[in-house]
Amino acid sequence: MSDPEKRKKYDQYGKDWQHAEQFEQAKQQRHQQTQGDSGYNFSGNFNDTDFSDFFSAMFGQHAEGSGGRQTKFRGNDYNAELHLHLKDAYTTHKQTLTVDGKNVRITIPAGVENGQKIKLSGYGSAGINGGPNGDLYITFIIPDDKRYHRKGNDIYINEDIDLYTALLGGEKTIDTINGTVKITVKPEIQNGSSIRLKTKGFPVYKKEGEFGDLYIKWNIKLPTNLTNEQKELFKKLSTM
Repeated sequence: MSDPEKRKKYDQYGKDWQHAEQFEQAKQQRHQQTQGDSGYNFSGNFNDTDFSDFFSAMFGQHAEGSGGRQTKFRGNDYNAELHLHLKDAYTTHKQTLTVDGKNVRITIPAGVENGQKIKLSGYGSAGINGGPNGDLYITFIIPDDKRYHRKGNDIYINEDIDLYTALLGGEKTIDTINGTVKITVKPEIQNGSSIRLKTKGFPVYKKEGEFGDLYIKWNIKLPTNLTNEQKELFKKLSTM
């Protein structure tokens, strides 16, 4: 075996190494019990023969007759990460995951957050002797976006605006995460000031029709490559 962890289990448990986790689970359930109904000591060390006999009694793999009791064990849980772009998390959509060689198609509700974890019951490993399956836990990984900075359900962006619009006012078309919107810029806005666009932020998780807000921070861009005439006009303005 090339996998060191699997090799370690094989060296310890022999041919039944694949059931090592169930064995450890059984030991914990029967902790301090020196002689159970199955007739095996759970606290001592097992050789290969004892270990095989243990599974014969506990899991019914080689149990003789109909009187042997088969203990049910719950399957192990699985953990997975699902990476999403911020724009993907904005809308409800479906994705397919491959877990333990099986395809699992899930619906991702709009508004999931970075680090959020959901549980899919019964999608873990199979149980033993009719025991329930384990569960699948999915953690969403949503990295920061270059333009849109998310805080909860609100979105923050920086927007450049030219000096003339900042002084005189006008209209400005803004690219939001859900399309463009045209807004009216009031005259004499200050560099670094912000405005809020209600309900233009991120959808609220599992609350249909509810959205956060969009905050726009103005970054006033000063003109460059001025002509002599333009420079004279600014000089006149500076003396008024």
